[in-house]
Amino acid sequence: MAPTPCPSLWLNDQLLPADSPAIMAQDRGFLLGDGLFETMQLRHGAAPRLEAHLARLEDGCHTLRLPFPGRDTIRQALPHLMAANSLTDGSARLTLTRGPGPRGLAPPVRPHTTLLITTAPPSEQSATPVRLHVSTQRRDRQAVLNRVKSLNALPAILARMEAREKGADDALWLTHEGEIAEATAASFLALLDGQIVTPPLSAGILPGISRGRLLAAGLCTERLLTEADIPKFQGAWLITALSLTPVAAIGTQALPLQPEQTGRLRHFLYDAS
Repeated sequence: MAPTPCPSLWLNDQLLPADSPAIMAQDRGFLLGDGLFETMQLRHGAAPRLEAHLARLEDGCHTLRLPFPGRDTIRQALPHLMAANSLTDGSARLTLTRGPGPRGLAPPVRPHTTLLITTAPPSEQSATPVRLHVSTQRRDRQAVLNRVKSLNALPAILARMEAREKGADDALWLTHEGEIAEATAASFLALLDGQIVTPPLSAGILPGISRGRLLAAGLCTERLLTEADIPKFQGAWLITALSLTPVAAIGTQALPLQPEQTGRLRHFLYDAS
């Protein structure tokens, strides 16, 4: 049974019913994907990694020359929205667009951004092991959008569709140089030579919050990985702010599931206080 939808959302500076019209038809986020988003865990009535998400959002705003709404605005909105939705655990998605504008690509000189925050109850689906397909798309290591949570998701959507057509659950991106980058919506970890490793940022990947926490804690190290390394993997995982998912196979290469490592990583990322 699907979780009950949350009845309220936050738009700019107020609570609104979640089923009411909210976004203007001229909004560039809707028309052009001109904006950013952050998805974060809610636990015990708070967002445990809120400051890290706000820092990444602010960096993304600087990259896209998008006005930043201010940390206090978001800090104050979240408790009101959680209370309105009677929610203490689950997730929140923050969407920031450049707001309405004239026709065409050129942005307005003085944009009026749109800030939308929605919440969701905890997922009832367990993170079952997934199969990955090595995408035929290739990642440009220098592309600026690799480093931000852009609303432009079409490459990921197409890669995920290709993976499903091949009987897989998700796609693994490689760079043009053959380096492993990440999955369509998650950072990639592998167990190699007895050590948990993740591709470096130079592979054109998003600086994931959970990935950064593992690196800071010494539970993971950066290492350049290539497609030739896949048969050597002793395990692999996909990680996001909300979940850690074991990888059962990459292409035709089956991988051990490593339940003890999975439990240890999951506890550190999502259960530890």
